[in-house]
Amino acid sequence: MSALRVDHLHKAFGGLRVASDINLAVEAGERRLIIGPNGAGKTTLLQVAATLLRPTHGTVEVLGEPLQQADIDDLRTRIGMSSAAVADRVPPLEKVIDLVLTASYGILGRDVEDYDSDDVTRAVELLDALGCAHLIRRRFASLSEGERKRVQIARSLMADPELLLLDEPAAGLDLGGREELLRRIAALLRDPRSPMMVMVTHHVEEVPDGFSHAMLMRKGAIVAAGPLPEVFTERNLSRTFGVPLQLERRAARWSARVITFP
Repeated sequence: MSALRVDHLHKAFGGLRVASDINLAVEAGERRLIIGPNGAGKTTLLQVAATLLRPTHGTVEVLGEPLQQADIDDLRTRIGMSSAAVADRVPPLEKVIDLVLTASYGILGRDVEDYDSDDVTRAVELLDALGCAHLIRRRFASLSEGERKRVQIARSLMADPELLLLDEPAAGLDLGGREELLRRIAALLRDPRSPMMVMVTHHVEEVPDGFSHAMLMRKGAIVAAGPLPEVFTERNLSRTFGVPLQLERRAARWSARVITFP
């Protein structure tokens, strides 16, 4: 079963086209990276995959379910997502433990739901795995940006999803916070029990080791797609970002810098 299949996807908001003729297939076992500059259509594509947006044209299958026919509420319980769009909707007084627990019901904001001891144990174990167990009684609004990112990933894993979507997980973090978060994501990528994963970023320095495939996007279109070593080339990335780039890979991490001419 494919985790995600997109055929001839077009997405427009009013008269503004943000994705044009996108074709993508994420197969079982793949770890897929989507990278490109701001405005490339990456987040829009991820929100379609998360069932938060419907395509203007084209067909989408998520976890074998055609989006046009699926029970969306049921399908969303099989998808974990960490994004700024989710974080912005968290009630300001929500405690960390409750934010993770409510993912079991696919809601934000704890009300009168009952959670058994197994739910609480799983939430604490996930927070511990992301280095956040000491934060369980803190208010989400009081956390640092790095802590919020890690708590969001714990929440996205709470319902034991089959597909995990990470939208710019390292955005806004300082160097230490970024490296700590990427270390945690790399551990998920190495774990065979982890769900199929798709991550969006616009920095090659934010790509942890473990991704198998990549897709490069620019202005709503695909520049290149395929196995990551074949896609991550200076030519492809220079076309994607519109500047001549020098690409390096060292100790399983990537870096890029603009080539300057005398």
